[in-house]
Amino acid sequence: MRAVGYQKSLPIEDPASLVDIEQPKPEPSGRDLLVKIHAISVNPVDTKVRRRAEPEAGGWKILGWDAAGTVEAVGPDATLFKPGDAVYYAGALERPGTNAEFHLVDERIVGRKPASLSWAGAAALPLTAITAWEALFDRLTVNRAVPGGRNAILIIGGAGGVGSIAIQLIRRLTDITIIATASRAETRSWVEDLGAHHVVDHSRPLAAEVAALGIGAPAFVFSTTNTEDHLAQIVELIAPQGRFALIDDPAALDVMPFKRKSVSTHWEFMFTRSMFSTADMAAQGELLNEVSRLVDEGTLRTTLGEVFGTICAENLKRAHEFIESGRARGKVVLEGFA
Repeated sequence: MRAVGYQKSLPIEDPASLVDIEQPKPEPSGRDLLVKIHAISVNPVDTKVRRRAEPEAGGWKILGWDAAGTVEAVGPDATLFKPGDAVYYAGALERPGTNAEFHLVDERIVGRKPASLSWAGAAALPLTAITAWEALFDRLTVNRAVPGGRNAILIIGGAGGVGSIAIQLIRRLTDITIIATASRAETRSWVEDLGAHHVVDHSRPLAAEVAALGIGAPAFVFSTTNTEDHLAQIVELIAPQGRFALIDDPAALDVMPFKRKSVSTHWEFMFTRSMFSTADMAAQGELLNEVSRLVDEGTLRTTLGEVFGTICAENLKRAHEFIESGRARGKVVLEGFA
């Protein structure tokens, strides 16, 4: 089967950073599904793993987690899907990725593709939808009020993939006031269109930006990017007894300044359930089915930003470079094999 991989962690400009290769078609076992890949999306995690993780000597590492495709075959213990089913999912960090014609995935972390979306539209959703949902409802428990805090959430990085779906989930499923950050005219317009009530500029001190809104101290802060740069401002602006969640990888995270406000800190990592085969691992498949239902009824929409062409090394390099530039709005998707 055709795939895209690498043998050494390299800057994306290097010709060997991602390469078109041929690999054996895998066979499903246990609760695995063998999925024929129709579309993938590229996430910051793809670029981070490419820079940090190398395969064993002589081997190939295949990246990619988000995917939409058709079930080709199922393992002997699989019961949730059958060949021909249209599915979408975000995969598992420790297994070979979706940048390939065929891919193995545990059925418990797979959802039924939204019928109303194209393959590309569906591929844009899984990783960010799971991340945003778990951060908001499992970690921050936004449906549980913070006494004295404004029923509001600050979403840092509102125009990114996770921020884009988080805004929709909050706007459609809660009565929480949304403050999203964006610094360019096109990203401000994007987050407003998704449902943000207020937009502030993350290139300026956030505490002053939020205070100028005159709505009070938000009960919740969800940081999707550049947390290290904004931490002191978050400490200042968040309500006492507020709840703070992050998903990025700051070099250091000193939470001591939160002590005087009794702010709880939550790290969201959507691969935890699959990595540790947690007792509630199947919750991710159920979550994706619920997202699919919400999309098909018109409550949520895809966060597809741009389609970069077919799945090949050249187009994946462009996608990685674009994401590393920090200019992405929504999700970058590739569709089909040439």
